[in-house]
Amino acid sequence: MSTRTVKQIIPAQRINMGGHLLDQPLPFRSVDQIDPFLLIHHWDKPIKAGGNQKELGVGPHPHRGFSPVTFIFKGSVRHQDSIGNNVVVSDGGTQWMHAGKGIVHSERPGIDLVLNGGEQEFIQFWVNTPGKHKMQAPYYLPLSEEETPKIELENTTIGVVAGSFMGVLGPAKTYSPQTLLRIDASSACSIEIPLPKHYNTLLYLLKGGLSVENEKVSSKTMIWYKNDGDMLTINISEASQFIILSGEPIGEPVVSYGPFVMNKHEELQQAVSDFQDGKMGDLIETFAD
Repeated sequence: MSTRTVKQIIPAQRINMGGHLLDQPLPFRSVDQIDPFLLIHHWDKPIKAGGNQKELGVGPHPHRGFSPVTFIFKGSVRHQDSIGNNVVVSDGGTQWMHAGKGIVHSERPGIDLVLNGGEQEFIQFWVNTPGKHKMQAPYYLPLSEEETPKIELENTTIGVVAGSFMGVLGPAKTYSPQTLLRIDASSACSIEIPLPKHYNTLLYLLKGGLSVENEKVSSKTMIWYKNDGDMLTINISEASQFIILSGEPIGEPVVSYGPFVMNKHEELQQAVSDFQDGKMGDLIETFAD
């Protein structure tokens, strides 16, 4: 097997998204996507105790044509949607939502976190859906830390969220071939990650440190790999936490408008019209007293 080399190392940029300050490694500069991955947002900010749940997080909003996926590392996220789901996923868990032909959902911190305060950290990334599947029915999968299949190495735990990796099958349903991993290393070590050569692959480091081709990579940095090998050799220099997103390119036109990702501008116009006409459902949130 041959080791992949690095195409680019990209520090996350601090952005304002609807009043929320986030770290964003993708998109960046002239790169709109790393097919099939469209966007990565990293939230790392504590929640103050005694707040109002309905004033925190993100209220009801629509999606169509892709999968917004959230890896929770600290705290909790409460998801409610227009197809009847009302679920809280806590640290170590994953929220996988295929928006399909349309869904309205909200994302707010869990009530215990709101009342008591505490750390809140998660990654949300958007995965494109091939055109032939964009108008399928939406679905939602909550995956707890205990429900996430894991591979235990000497100093490293690898959680397999999607795809087949080292004989372990991730539970999330994808519409194009992908391998999505959550990795925790307790100390300095070196690991090898076999991946298909034609998969576009990136690594995002939440915390810790890596040594990449004699360059030190620190927290909140993305590594974009070339498609020149079938193995990632990752040299971990200290206790670290990172994700690997790897997927077969879809190779289709991408046009987007806010929360909608389609192949043609006419499809975007239809998405806006369908949402305004209530065809993506309605969400009336409920809150604890």
